Amino acid sequence: MKTSRIVGWGHFLPENRIPNDYFSTYLDTSDDWITSRTGIKHRHFASPHEFTSDLAAKAAQNALVKAGMDAQQIDLIIVATTTPDTPFPAAATQVQAKIDAKNAYAYDVNGVCSGFLVALDAADAALKIGRARTALVIGSETFSRLLDMQDRSTCVLFGDGAGAIILQAEEDSSQGICDIILHSDGHLRPILYAERCLTDSGQTGKTCMVGPEVFRHAVKKLEAVSLEILGKHRLSPKDLQWVIPHQANLRIIEGLAKKLKVDNTRVIRTITEHANTSAASIPLALSKSAHRFHKGDRILLNAIGGGMIWGAGLLRW
Repeated sequence: MKTSRIVGWGHFLPENRIPNDYFSTYLDTSDDWITSRTGIKHRHFASPHEFTSDLAAKAAQNALVKAGMDAQQIDLIIVATTTPDTPFPAAATQVQAKIDAKNAYAYDVNGVCSGFLVALDAADAALKIGRARTALVIGSETFSRLLDMQDRSTCVLFGDGAGAIILQAEEDSSQGICDIILHSDGHLRPILYAERCLTDSGQTGKTCMVGPEVFRHAVKKLEAVSLEILGKHRLSPKDLQWVIPHQANLRIIEGLAKKLKVDNTRVIRTITEHANTSAASIPLALSKSAHRFHKGDRILLNAIGGGMIWGAGLLRW
């Protein structure tokens, strides 16, 4: 069976960079309050004319440059997003058009903050069975459009952005995606979900969250699924060179590192500058940190999001 190897990566962030102090101009909050509770200092918000497929296409183009490939070599595009440009068509088909990947087939997946792992699992399966040879996997979000900007408990947590990787099917099993494990529990919907509300100006989003419950489930479930995938491959956390967790909250990231007994120097953290970018979180962090990885490094990915959906991925760089 073939292996899916990462041969290119890229990311893109909107120009509009929002510091914590912005929220203190109209909400009862401060830079210290946000930083101490989340680890976040800045986030990027898309401008009114920027859409999820725009961010995704730019991240994809950067990944293609890194891989030294032409878009027409791509034969599968999967975009993980909670915020497609429109209900249909899929954002992935818009990306296909924007980068002129005319030989690909394209579709979206929605696993919220775990969406990139869901997309990666689907692409990995397609490459291993020969359905495709080269896949473009993107996490892209304009999550700011799902926020109630008057809700202090949620509006400071999220940002917009995109991250992309290019996978290629190869015979060499010493590098690539080793495994992905996914779980979900729909009974946990009430602690993190999005409402759709009709207003005079159209349809807007509102993210609803029970923060303490999300925190509790995140640390517990991410620890469990991380140990599950490591145990399956007869590994322990000490065998890892890197952990790339979903960038939701610095306390969650540090809590997970403590549970796994992984030194903080081996845990990738980008949340300070980007906040929670949902499905873009892991590929964005991977792209920004890839210069630190060496051939053969074992890397653990893990994420949890609304639904709830959670999972872990194990790869060899």
